[in-house]
Amino acid sequence: MDTPDAPDTHTPPSAVEPRTSYLEEKAFKARTLLIFGTVTDVTAADVIRRLIALDAESADPIDLLVSSPGGHLESGDAIHDIVRFINAPVNMIGTGWVGSAATHLYLAVPRERRYCLTNTRFLIHQPSGGAGGPASDIAIQARELIKARERIARTIARETGKPLDAVLVDIERDRWLSAEEAVAYGLVGRIIERKHELREA
Repeated sequence: MDTPDAPDTHTPPSAVEPRTSYLEEKAFKARTLLIFGTVTDVTAADVIRRLIALDAESADPIDLLVSSPGGHLESGDAIHDIVRFINAPVNMIGTGWVGSAATHLYLAVPRERRYCLTNTRFLIHQPSGGAGGPASDIAIQARELIKARERIARTIARETGKPLDAVLVDIERDRWLSAEEAVAYGLVGRIIERKHELREA
């Protein structure tokens, strides 16, 4: 006995693969990547995959727009290191706010390639952690946090020209900087308002 055809429940590919959307493709062809929201291992894997693909395609500059409160430090480290690893130059463009681990990955490029839009705010501080468990594990976590703090401070000092001792004091508590203050501090090379200013540097 024939049974009626089941309704077609197949979902169009575009609905299950938003990354292949028209806008994503246009951004990729424009050699523009986004880091928006919390930095996670998923974020890092996605950005690194795209960086490597764009680097393999051409040595032309890649524009990386960053608007993030930070997140997982080691994920930020991974992006930071790959930006320095690939051959294609990367323009870092801060927008919205760039904080914590996002500031760390933002500092992966030379100062002359670090830009921000007018209303961007920056946040630098030492890493935080919720130590728990046996006393011996808490002691290990505390030592690792101290190492991470010193590593972050060394990166900031190297990329801004600030003395390491001064940076260690600055990151003891949250330090917010406006776009103009970030330029004065050495985090940002130049404030821009229009895309064409990237090519005029």
